Amino acid sequence: KSLGYFREAKKDCTMSFAKIAKSFTRNYIKPLRSKFFQTRTVAQMPKMVHNDVATVTVGAVASLAAVAGGMYYFTQPNYAAIRAEIEELLDDLDYDDGSYGPVFVRLAWHNAGTYNMFDKTGGSEGAGMRFATEAKDPANAGLDIARARLEPIKQKYPEISYSDLWSLAGTVAIESLGGPKMKWVGGRKDNVSEELGPPAGRLPDAARGADHLRAVFYRMGFSDQEIVALSGAHVLGRCHTDRSGFKGPWVFSPTTFSNEYYRELFENKWKPKKWNGPHQFEDKSGKLMMLPTDMAIIEDPAFKPYAETYYKDEELFFKDFAKVWYKLQHVGFTL
Repeated sequence: KSLGYFREAKKDCTMSFAKIAKSFTRNYIKPLRSKFFQTRTVAQMPKMVHNDVATVTVGAVASLAAVAGGMYYFTQPNYAAIRAEIEELLDDLDYDDGSYGPVFVRLAWHNAGTYNMFDKTGGSEGAGMRFATEAKDPANAGLDIARARLEPIKQKYPEISYSDLWSLAGTVAIESLGGPKMKWVGGRKDNVSEELGPPAGRLPDAARGADHLRAVFYRMGFSDQEIVALSGAHVLGRCHTDRSGFKGPWVFSPTTFSNEYYRELFENKWKPKKWNGPHQFEDKSGKLMMLPTDMAIIEDPAFKPYAETYYKDEELFFKDFAKVWYKLQHVGFTL
């Protein structure tokens, strides 16, 4: 009987859970109560409940849970369709190097990169950049472009959280730009107020060195090897003076995911750039750049062996990157 009621209820998926519960009680629980407890003595009750009055209550609660579970199922985001929508938004010849993919990756990384494993705050859940504290963090300058680009998808699929949308967008971008296929799990929740978000200033400062990188990434629970693997994402995109203050791409193919970042680090010659901007490095052509944190990858004696390995073995880099990206996108998120 409860299954029949559920079939009726699911016809209108816009019905609120409160209405379903009320209707369920009126149409199923009350008739049962009347049937078993008001018109019959205990001796007259069916054998199944003769010595277990709680059976009816338990059955009713279980049926109500089935309704709730069913409604939850029917409102789950269609992640496959959303993936397809994200892919459609990637290419745009009028934007940067012809793809929004790199800025989607940066959005997903910065959204998750606030995690603190010691107090369990920040991370990929929350979507704090919807609020002023994170949105105005200088480290997040320019990410309003990525958020605006993805907003039509959120409007079309309101059941997906911003946290899920941003994380999925970065993951889809890496895969679509030639990177490894990666595991991804949805279900992140958005913070309802700014007060629930982490403080500003938790993201890496690209003008600093190895000790700073470790301080930031160790706080999130990452190892030296994982730091070096994640740094390989700099193969995508470029820096902008109106965002980070730095200028230029790391490689000549900034919309193709590969181990080219490590090859440039080891095979190219880097010298400090002479300009009025922040301290960075440039190659002989003056067209490519590296940040101080990038140079730390090949100058630090603990980082360098991992970078050399990825320079020589792209397949291993892809494998390790997929693992650490999954970890990054699920910090602060309880499955």
